[in-house]
Amino acid sequence: MRERVSTTPEARQQEQMIIHGARYAKGPEESVHAALRIAGGRITGISSDPSSILPATRASLTIDLSDFLIMPGLVNAHDHLEFALFPRLADPPYRNYIDWGEDIHKKFPDVIATYKAVPKDVRVWWGGIRNLLCGVTTVSHHGPLWPVLQKRNFPVRVVQTNGWAHSLALGGDLPAAHASTPIEGAFIVHACEGTDELAQEELWGLDRLGLLDTRSVLVHGLAIDKAGLALMRERRVSLIVCPSSNNFLFGHLPNMSLFGELEGVALGNDSPLTAEGDLLDEIRFAIRYCGIAPHAIYRMVTEAPAVILRLEDGEGSISMAGVGDLIAIRDTNQDAANRLPMLSMTDVELVMIGGNVQLASEATLERLPLPAKQGLVPLCIDGVIRWLRAPVNELLRKAEDVLGPGGVELGGKPVCVPTQVDVSCPAGGTGRRLRA
Repeated sequence: MRERVSTTPEARQQEQMIIHGARYAKGPEESVHAALRIAGGRITGISSDPSSILPATRASLTIDLSDFLIMPGLVNAHDHLEFALFPRLADPPYRNYIDWGEDIHKKFPDVIATYKAVPKDVRVWWGGIRNLLCGVTTVSHHGPLWPVLQKRNFPVRVVQTNGWAHSLALGGDLPAAHASTPIEGAFIVHACEGTDELAQEELWGLDRLGLLDTRSVLVHGLAIDKAGLALMRERRVSLIVCPSSNNFLFGHLPNMSLFGELEGVALGNDSPLTAEGDLLDEIRFAIRYCGIAPHAIYRMVTEAPAVILRLEDGEGSISMAGVGDLIAIRDTNQDAANRLPMLSMTDVELVMIGGNVQLASEATLERLPLPAKQGLVPLCIDGVIRWLRAPVNELLRKAEDVLGPGGVELGGKPVCVPTQVDVSCPAGGTGRRLRA
């Protein structure tokens, strides 16, 4: 696999996992009851007859997810993971992203300095957790691939093969960045982020530099007009939109009627500096304010970004030989496309990446076999408790050393380590009742 992720010892990767009793999403508008078998991190069996893939050995683990709907793990096409703990910062409206950047450094230097004082590795880890909590299993980080993002214990997959530059105005040597992008990767750059002539002209500036081709992916594209769209279609350029950030900074939304003519369009969550919340919040915002149909938004966070980001391991779908990246939500007898617009972080009750349980609600924790929940620890966010495979105690302590007790938030949602929950002590020890 090109994106490396592992959250358990190597030996556990070889265990066979059987998930049964649930419906799974074959696509946005089709779901069927079936059992799934995962081995070596990949889906090795899908059958409507659970007995046909039930384990023949005691080494296999089974999870009964009756009354749940299983969806593919979501793909967040654009994030800046190091800003996960930051609050929204702006005094809008602005003409373009340059004006915004200059303004916040002039008006909020103390706030920026405070949050930057939290060690970068800690902030990046919280960025991974922020994505995990809302069902994201793969994220495209727009920035350097710091060592922590390449480690096997990071909570979500981080795309490793993309090239990137910040923007035409702030990106340095863009031709060199484009040329150094791996041949199998996408080249991602902010472009046309604003409403003025400067923002509109960026597309043509990129083209003059020879940077618009089939590997090019533009982020935002707010100022793109019909002529710009024609150029993008000619060059076969893809687009990632971040509607809530655009609305917050500029008071404008992407023209999704126009962008519907593009071959590839995905949804990104951007960072808490400007976004409405997490990726599920972004989905609801895009549907409500941009008029995107549910089946289209489903594809914009599953299949479309997998193609745009050139992922090759079955991310964004549940398919034979694809990676075992899954999320589970309560089944309301609706297909995934109609369920997705109703979801918030509190609805995501199980997340698996490569067949490993990365997140569990208290309800799904009780359904897990002991080996699958060993190492999970509780985190309380906005009053909701989730069990995560992450060093949350250490991460919270290091963040609070700078931000103070109770000062840690993800997208405006307060975070703490609970002191009481009903548990069977998956991390070891004896059962106890803890309180958030």
